[in-house]
Amino acid sequence: MKNNQQELKKGLLPRHVQFIALAGMIGTGIFKGSSDTLNIAGPSVVVAYLIGGLLLFIIMAALGEMALAFPNLNVQHLVNKAFGFQISFLVGWLYWINWIIVTVVELLAAGSFLQFWFPSIPLWILSFLCAVVIVGINLFQVKYYGEMEFWFAGIKIIALVAFIILGCFLLFGMIPSTVHDPFSNYTAHGGFFPHGIAGTFSAFLVVMFSYGGAELIGVAVTETKDAERVLPTIIKGAVWRVIIFYILPILIICGIMPWDKVTGADSPFVQVFSSTGLPGAAHIMNFVLLTAVLSAANSGIYATSRTLFSMAQSGVAPKELAKVSSKGIPLTGIIITSVCILAGLYLAYLTPSEVIGYLMTIPGFTVMFIWISICAAQLKLRPLYNHQPAFKVKWFPYTTIFAILSLSVIFIGFLLNSNNVIGSSVSIVTIGFLIIVSFFIKKTVVT
Repeated sequence: MKNNQQELKKGLLPRHVQFIALAGMIGTGIFKGSSDTLNIAGPSVVVAYLIGGLLLFIIMAALGEMALAFPNLNVQHLVNKAFGFQISFLVGWLYWINWIIVTVVELLAAGSFLQFWFPSIPLWILSFLCAVVIVGINLFQVKYYGEMEFWFAGIKIIALVAFIILGCFLLFGMIPSTVHDPFSNYTAHGGFFPHGIAGTFSAFLVVMFSYGGAELIGVAVTETKDAERVLPTIIKGAVWRVIIFYILPILIICGIMPWDKVTGADSPFVQVFSSTGLPGAAHIMNFVLLTAVLSAANSGIYATSRTLFSMAQSGVAPKELAKVSSKGIPLTGIIITSVCILAGLYLAYLTPSEVIGYLMTIPGFTVMFIWISICAAQLKLRPLYNHQPAFKVKWFPYTTIFAILSLSVIFIGFLLNSNNVIGSSVSIVTIGFLIIVSFFIKKTVVT
């Protein structure tokens, strides 16, 4: 029997897990990154989000199937079971690095939204204050973290629904505004595909960054009550909600304002309401966006600390990281994550104007690599199931192979794109470094 100091408490309810996954997926990628994707692809970016959503569903279905076939194993454990120590080492640490960067991006985005009201305060100071709040939340028992995340995520989901409804009213002229002939914006500025199919393809990097977080379900499963009963419902519900929360807002933004007028200085959501002349709406939306990215950062700290914990159990991280506090949280992992986040925020001090754009490209690469690993693990583990789970991927193995090939093509395409030289260089160097280190690390499994 395991020592209590090496067990996470099962304090997450089904509604917590569902909203944790949604929180990780609905953050900077849509609220801030949508300005980047619109500039890259114009209105056709919705095509990239639709294809990305299809791949997302396959990944989540594969993950849910494995989680039911092997109870109490999260993503890192499953990869370790499928491919052994070295691949597990690579995927585990890459996932941790991925979420460190994502969390830094979310906190920087939170700081940028605060600058809407406090433009004279430097970005790094506002982001640091946000980091203090989020780290504090993660120091409580997991059930309190889950409850906070539930309400955090709830606010931004309600806000997105309100944005969609209000946006539709504006598009159809049901609310007086300064917007004239909105539907012409879909085709009047270079067409629906202003930069061609190549532009749509180029937007996939930020799209993948945006959808990254779906696999948080596979991290939270070890702290979830009745996981076998609730996981299928959570997976099916989360995917279609996220697709709706991406596709409809983008279409509304493109209709209300020309896609080439999206500046990126403020969130496109704030820009839309500022351009309509509706009193106070931009301030309300900015507050909601602040809450949204803090929610995603909250999920990020959860993901990084739990990933370190599971890696320590599998022997790919120091065994001291498998210890938990009296509250049942991996305190050492949270402290290490916090130090790394502070280092990331220092970049905002050095390059405040470019830092978010640079950092957002890196998780797009790592998310694709991790998603490929999840699909590959399912291919490997399916014949090893002791029992057949109630929830399974349809048309296996063709759907899983399709996802692997599609993600691989996107991954290679971005490596060859000169516009992504910084993100691709950092990603390749990091993967190479982890591969080399894996040959020198001794496996020590926590029992």
